[in-house]
Amino acid sequence: RGTPMEEAPVVFEGEEGDVSVSARVATLPGFRHHLFHRALDFYTSRTWILRGGELVEIDVPTHADADVRERWLVIRPRTEWTVGGTTHPGGSLLASDLDGYLAGERALHVVFEPTETAALAGWSWTRDHLLVSLLEDVRDRLDVVTPARGWERRPFTGQPQLWTVEAGALEPDDNDDCLVEGRDFITPSTLFVTAVDGEPELLRQAPRRFDAAGLAVGQHFVKSLDGTRIPYFVVGPEGGHGSPAPTLLGGYGGFEVARQPEYAGVLGRSWLASGGTYVLANIRGGGEYGPRWHQAGLREHRHRVYEDFEAVAADLIERGITTPAQLGCSGGSNGGLLVGNMYVRSPQLWGAIVCQVPLLDMRRYHRLLAGASWMAEYGDPDVADDWSFMQTFSPYHLVEADGAYPPLLLTTSTRDDRVHPGHARKMAARLVELGHDVTYWENIEGGHGGAADASQQAVMSALAYTFLQRHLM
Repeated sequence: RGTPMEEAPVVFEGEEGDVSVSARVATLPGFRHHLFHRALDFYTSRTWILRGGELVEIDVPTHADADVRERWLVIRPRTEWTVGGTTHPGGSLLASDLDGYLAGERALHVVFEPTETAALAGWSWTRDHLLVSLLEDVRDRLDVVTPARGWERRPFTGQPQLWTVEAGALEPDDNDDCLVEGRDFITPSTLFVTAVDGEPELLRQAPRRFDAAGLAVGQHFVKSLDGTRIPYFVVGPEGGHGSPAPTLLGGYGGFEVARQPEYAGVLGRSWLASGGTYVLANIRGGGEYGPRWHQAGLREHRHRVYEDFEAVAADLIERGITTPAQLGCSGGSNGGLLVGNMYVRSPQLWGAIVCQVPLLDMRRYHRLLAGASWMAEYGDPDVADDWSFMQTFSPYHLVEADGAYPPLLLTTSTRDDRVHPGHARKMAARLVELGHDVTYWENIEGGHGGAADASQQAVMSALAYTFLQRHLM
């Protein structure tokens, strides 16, 4: 510190095309490791470890994540990996002795292997244990793995009975105490402290922002067009409304992001408390069932993401939860691309759509702001074979003059540094030109979040829920 940058030695560097470059230090006394990481794109990377003053690359596939702790190496391959004569499915968690692996040994212990209903969500270390977070049909489950006992795995006794649960070590270099946080749609964030094999002790709970009395969370499954089982959550009055009700359907379906039950005070006060039902669809493209769920919606398979969302919408109507005139959907960013495709693909299913900070012009997205970093997700439109499938999910190019489209609210931010506001501007201009019902709002601040502070967030939320209430209630 305090020395000129031009005198600083280069410790590690990436290449111009990398998505990111990072370094970290594992600080456990007696096992200090320096790790360097290059993300080649969103889903491939390379990792090095400093040994004897030299950088040594950890020899794992570029589609695999590598983590080092004490004398252990843990690896999560994203796709099927054959090593040492054994084939491990993508989404497995594998462990090895670090020194032995660097020396060429390939004795791997299987800590976790995915099933049709269970996927690895993540892991973290305490002093002597590995906490493994799993998703079992989109419900969190925590296990404790002990390397010193031959990687013995057992349930984590300190888990609260809530849909979404996260755990992390309190002092990972010193002890095995954990902080555990749980929440769901109607339960605000609740924080516990516990030992690995202890009972959770409540520390505190975030304030309740709406009256959840009489509300319940349910989960359903529906088959998509190709027969794949798609889960979704429904939040509304226990036992239902008794008749179809205004319903808002949300989803994301991209970048291996798992959408789980979250407490949302604004949603509760602005929609649920007004008599609306909320639904969250766990469609492909996300990470709810691990890498396979994500890869099933990549690039030329993107249509499955939209078919899944439409299947959930149709099931809500068939179950009598809502009607097309009372059903709306909303999404932002990649979720804005999702609902933008609902607008052009299946307008008959929707009474209104809210599309926020969206991607909509897939012909030029890679030339705008951070767009080039997403080509592993969507494809490269400058490649003819890629554009042949990408044009089927580029809403800007699919709008028709004689289309019967539902009312649409388009919002963006002038200072969005991820998804260029040009997507929303062009789409709005095109819809106005064709005489379709579109409402447009551009906030001049706020970046990709669409708002720069709480007051702006309040305005943006009020716009969205007022629009939905006017058209659906």
